[in-house]
Amino acid sequence: MKYLFLFLTVLLIGCNSVPSDKKVEVEKKTFVCPPCDQSCDTLTFDVHGKCPQCSMELVSKSQALTICFYLQDGIELLDFAGPMEVFVVAGFKVFTVSKTKDIIISQNILKITPDYSIEDAPASDVMAFFGGAHGSPSRDSTVISWIQSRKSKTAYFFSVCTGAFIMGRAGVLDNLTATTYHTQIEALRKALPKTKVLDNVRYVDNGNVITTAGISAGIDGALHFVAKIKGIDFAKKIAEDIEYDKWVPDQGLIIKTK
Repeated sequence: MKYLFLFLTVLLIGCNSVPSDKKVEVEKKTFVCPPCDQSCDTLTFDVHGKCPQCSMELVSKSQALTICFYLQDGIELLDFAGPMEVFVVAGFKVFTVSKTKDIIISQNILKITPDYSIEDAPASDVMAFFGGAHGSPSRDSTVISWIQSRKSKTAYFFSVCTGAFIMGRAGVLDNLTATTYHTQIEALRKALPKTKVLDNVRYVDNGNVITTAGISAGIDGALHFVAKIKGIDFAKKIAEDIEYDKWVPDQGLIIKTK
């Protein structure tokens, strides 16, 4: 009777562990198609490869980076829309945040409703900032304090154009090298005396902090970031998918890799 009890106990423990193991195995082998506005956006796959419908490279559902796009009223449209296109096609999870959930307007024409405010925005792997009316958030102590509160938990920071002013005010660019929109180089140097500011460069990569020059340079910086995370061949495929045939890999300045 004693041995029968031991046998049943071991059997029950073994049975209870099977579903947990199987669940972990399934989670590790779930892949999805990067968003392409086709029916395959809703499909999942058990093995890595290419989507049978749109031929895009499948990405791991559990390993997709999350990217917080901070948007301010008056933001430059292509500053954020270009990198957003790159990151979404690459399979990253992008969400938008502003100081409040009030509608913001880009270039006096496009109305945008942020997904979150700084009060309820979730954590992210990457925080991204963009130009256009950058003065308001860079001088807003509430916004700057919010950015600073997330520095230790954010793996990467990314800026386009004068978005560098916002990151810089939060101390993200202290003792680093950066760039910005060509007409704002001297202004950034004055605003950030602890930062080495360069002109005539498409982007600067400090390892976990990337700044780019203005507008279309943000696409170059975003593709560089994709290459950094997923490899140069994957980034070239993304450039091909969005028909950005002017991209020249490594056209920026790489201070160090991470």
